[in-house]
Amino acid sequence: MTTKYAKLVDTTRCNGCRACMVACKNWNDLPVDPEEFKGSYQSHDKCGANTWNMLTFTEHVAEGNRFEWLFRHTACFHCTDAACVKVCPADAMHFTEFGTVNTNYDKCIGCGYCVQNCPFGIVELETHTDENGTEYELAQKCVMCVDRLREGDQPACVEICHMDALIYGEKADMEALAEERLAEIKERFPNANIYNPVGVEGTQTFYLLAEPPSVYGLPENPRVPLSATVWKDYAQPLGKAMLGVTTMAVIGGYISNKLFNKDDHGADEGEESNE
Repeated sequence: MTTKYAKLVDTTRCNGCRACMVACKNWNDLPVDPEEFKGSYQSHDKCGANTWNMLTFTEHVAEGNRFEWLFRHTACFHCTDAACVKVCPADAMHFTEFGTVNTNYDKCIGCGYCVQNCPFGIVELETHTDENGTEYELAQKCVMCVDRLREGDQPACVEICHMDALIYGEKADMEALAEERLAEIKERFPNANIYNPVGVEGTQTFYLLAEPPSVYGLPENPRVPLSATVWKDYAQPLGKAMLGVTTMAVIGGYISNKLFNKDDHGADEGEESNE
C-alpha cells in the first residue's frame, strides 16, 4: 500500500509573519510580484503564477463579541481527486509519488482548462517567450517542493515555519495530529473544524480552521465538475481502447475545449463547484 503524505495547516497557530511566502519565493526562484496597497495587511488577493503561496488576513468578530485576526496560509490543495488532472488534455498535470499534483512543463500546452476548473482558483497561466520571440503560456502553482521531498527534506514553507502552523508528514499522522489539536482549541474556538473536503476525496494540504470555511473564503463543498469525471474516468479510456491513443488525443482536444472552457457554455457548472 502506497504511503500518503500531507501538509497540515493549523490556522490557530499562524501569526501572519509571511515567512512561508518568502521561503517559497527563495527556493522556487520566483520573481517579485508586487500589488497595489488596498487598505489591508494582506499582500496579495490570491495565489498567482509567481506567488505560489500567500496569507489571507481576515478580521472576524467571534462569539462573545471577541475580535480575532484569522490568518490562513493558502497554496495548492493537491486534491486527491484533482480537477486539473482530469481536464488536462496533454497529461501535463499529474500525480507524483507523494500524492501531490505537479505540472510537466514539457507537456503543458497552455490551454488553461486547469485554471478554469480548479475549485479553489489556485492555478494560473504565466506567459513565457522562446528564443524566437514567440510567446507561450504554462500552468503555474505550488509543487509542494517535490524536489526537496525527493531528497528527504521538508517543503520550504514547512521548514521555515517557527510556529509549527505548517507540518508535513504521513497523512495518517497529520490527521491524528489535527484531531488532537482540534480537541485542544475547542474551548477557545467552539466553531473549530478540520477542512479536508470529501468532494475532492480529501486534499494533501488540509486545514485546522478556527471558524467555518466560508469565514476564510473557502468553498464549503468543493468538487470536481461532473463533465470532467465522465470524460477522464469513462469516455477517454474507452475511446483510447477503441480508436487508439493518437486519434483519441485529437478528438480529446476538441471535446476538452467544449466541456471545460468556462468562457463557453461550461461556466455554470464550473461556478457550481465553488459552492
